[in-house]
Amino acid sequence: MKTTKKLLDKVRILDMTNVLSGPFATMHLALLGAEVIKIENPEDGDLARKLGNVPKLNDQLMGTSFLAQNANKKSVTLNLKEPEAREIFKKLVKTADVLVENFRPGVMDRLGLSYKSLCDVNPKLIYCAISGFGQTGPDALKPAYDQIIQGLSGTMAVNGDERLNPLRAGFPVCDTVGGVNAAFAIMSALYYREKTGEAQFIDIALLDSIMPLMGWVAANLLIGGEQPQLLGNDNFTAAPSGTFLTKDGYVNIAANKQEQWEAVTEELGLPELKTDERFQKRDQRKKNRKELTKILEVKLKEKPTAHWVEVLNKRGVPSGEILGLEAALKAPQVIHRNVIQTVREENIGEIKIFNLTAKFEKTPGGVETPPPRLSAHTEEILGQIGYSSDDVKRLKEKGVL
Repeated sequence: MKTTKKLLDKVRILDMTNVLSGPFATMHLALLGAEVIKIENPEDGDLARKLGNVPKLNDQLMGTSFLAQNANKKSVTLNLKEPEAREIFKKLVKTADVLVENFRPGVMDRLGLSYKSLCDVNPKLIYCAISGFGQTGPDALKPAYDQIIQGLSGTMAVNGDERLNPLRAGFPVCDTVGGVNAAFAIMSALYYREKTGEAQFIDIALLDSIMPLMGWVAANLLIGGEQPQLLGNDNFTAAPSGTFLTKDGYVNIAANKQEQWEAVTEELGLPELKTDERFQKRDQRKKNRKELTKILEVKLKEKPTAHWVEVLNKRGVPSGEILGLEAALKAPQVIHRNVIQTVREENIGEIKIFNLTAKFEKTPGGVETPPPRLSAHTEEILGQIGYSSDDVKRLKEKGVL
């Protein structure tokens, strides 16, 4: 039987992160085949273990928030306030390629586990620190959660319209993007180390990570001198491009090219709009978008969404329904792409979690094992560095593990 190659085979990552940004980063590395060992406090582990909408799972320290982003990982518990635990940790560092943490700056230093001290233990250790504001600067020591960063980054200010603004994104976008940025950076550092033999420190800030995602909006201000417009579901780059009323609901239409705009006029039976001075060119349509929307919706409300999606897509005009989350998760395209994977956890049963969404031809990855129970791998991992079962039992009794 042919063994599938793993992109990050034999890469060991010590994951000291909690909640979202860090675990999201290390999850992607785990899906690519890295051995990710979560280092958790013995009392209750990653805070996400208690977060979710199923109280029974929260009580088991297997909350839905934890299940969402910890597949393929192992769990080891260490009370790093204990000197003996710190010695064990350093022994693990000797075996590791990467360490990831998302504490506030200074926490690891106070534990005596600074980047410099760990480099003395393992000079080839790549150390990635994720925080709200980064390791330096006037705000570095401030606490931060996703919503705080959404507010400070300008993200909330550019969402919504004149009726509802500021408006946060409906999911923790800053935490998530910070995790993606960290995973990208770690992969880059591993590549650099492979080429040069040199490890390095990586400083990831959630604030830094989210702001480039607003590149087009920011460019209009930084280069064009134009403040963001509150357009709600409209796309600021073109018109008609946004959400429109139909007979039975809404449709998204993105007629971003001139030929797409002309196809819309033809399919809606409004060819005269092609030569209307208000709508002939892109910038004119943008200036008169509210008036244009009213004209288009008169026609769009004559037929259901499904009709418009079909006829406009046939004409090369990107169009689509606006699905609820449940319908989106069950969409045929999503199922075909294996975006969601089912994995069995012994005490919970089958759980559905997101799979690796990058499709590698030669080194495919994905969900193979369920998120770990707290401390499930402590004896296994410590056994690899010379601790016997009796040692582990003694250390647990002492509160070290």
